[in-house]
Amino acid sequence: MKFTGFPDSAIVFYEGLEADNSKTYWTKNRQIYDDDVRAPMLAMLAELEPEFGPASVYRPYRDVRFSKDKTPYKTAVAAGAGGYYVQLSADGLMVAGGYYDTASDQVERLRRAVDDDVQGAALERIVATLRRGGWDIGGHRLKTRPRGYDADHPRIELLKHRTLIAHRHWEPAPWLHTARAKQRVQKAWRDLAALDVWLATNVGSSAQRR
Repeated sequence: MKFTGFPDSAIVFYEGLEADNSKTYWTKNRQIYDDDVRAPMLAMLAELEPEFGPASVYRPYRDVRFSKDKTPYKTAVAAGAGGYYVQLSADGLMVAGGYYDTASDQVERLRRAVDDDVQGAALERIVATLRRGGWDIGGHRLKTRPRGYDADHPRIELLKHRTLIAHRHWEPAPWLHTARAKQRVQKAWRDLAALDVWLATNVGSSAQRR
């Protein structure tokens, strides 16, 4: 299947699911999800795979075991390819990259690299470039300085990060229903490559069991 965009019915599907997050709605509209939401997402990811590697589409069902919110379905379709992420919802298209979840050994390596004059300065440049390109920089952050670092550290704001992500969002527009949607995701993921390489080089995966 060639990717030709996300049909308008995909947006309408999620507008309806936000209004009626029930098994009745899901069952009645399951074919729309399969044909107009999941299938185009899989087609787009297949075309991006040669450059970014295989991706996985996340399950549409929410884990409600420990949540006060018992609505059963996610109001977005999302997929991840390594450190890259894409999501479609009634609000439009969102792309992101970085580390969304870290163990304590990763946080330690992140801060050590940020503290380093060479690697920390490199990350500063990467973040500045992304911000100039319209990206938002986020992640879980401490409200105060981390222990062992001075409050006047030149990269104190980066040192507060326990996780580090960059993300941007586009509202629904006509291009979303064409092959240009894949081109947007492709360019966005390319923009994130420097951040992905920096994190992989300086932080890497955790050696701890979670």
